[in-house]
Amino acid sequence: MTPKVLVVPVAFNEKIKLGSVIERFLKSQMPSKADYLIVDDGSDDGTTEMIASYKDRGVMSVKHQQRRGVGAAIRTGVEYARGHKYDIIVIMAGNDKDNPQEIPQLLAPIISEQYDLIQGSRYLGQVGSGGQMPFYRKLATRLHPWVFTLFSGRHVTDTTNGFRAIRLSIFDDARINLNQEWLDTYELEPYILWKVITLGYKFKEVFVTKIYPPKKLGGYTKMIPILSWWSILKPLFYLRLGIKK
Repeated sequence: MTPKVLVVPVAFNEKIKLGSVIERFLKSQMPSKADYLIVDDGSDDGTTEMIASYKDRGVMSVKHQQRRGVGAAIRTGVEYARGHKYDIIVIMAGNDKDNPQEIPQLLAPIISEQYDLIQGSRYLGQVGSGGQMPFYRKLATRLHPWVFTLFSGRHVTDTTNGFRAIRLSIFDDARINLNQEWLDTYELEPYILWKVITLGYKFKEVFVTKIYPPKKLGGYTKMIPILSWWSILKPLFYLRLGIKK
């Protein structure tokens, strides 16, 4: 039986770039039908209205009344997918950094090889696949996998890449508890990855590209240096030391 797939971009104030994200998905070639749900994390710049203009083309959306954070937005996407009986969720950026044409290579190992989480990686051998990243982000996206590998005992090359596919049945496991307030911002993604790997679920990385849009289109990220990167690092310390579960 063909699995039900839900693709979920997460967006906050991405009126300029999200239109391209949607158009690229609608033009992409999927091996089987995938539904499309945008989680709007409290946008107030016209993003909400722009999304609504695609409703007659099958684009669905849910909106937080105020900004709650990317982790909370992903949690909303997971809850929607589980509540509507989807089998697989694909998480991707709402700022046009991910290529929807690469969604099938994230899905294939789950569908044909029974993997549970497929992590996109820009660091699997192809030169230049990381896009035009600023120096500090190049450094940070190399440091985090090193710490993750050291703490978890499993070599992973690109732990901060938000482009991934997840078998939703893993969230039936009570040991994976997304409903924790400390996971509302950037903590939730490394939390899921840590849990999948340390609990013995079937995991692997596949190559994906990454594009960083120019600043004239609204910049490449809403992450705040140091503060946001600590949000990504701290789950590794909390979980490794048993401070959080």
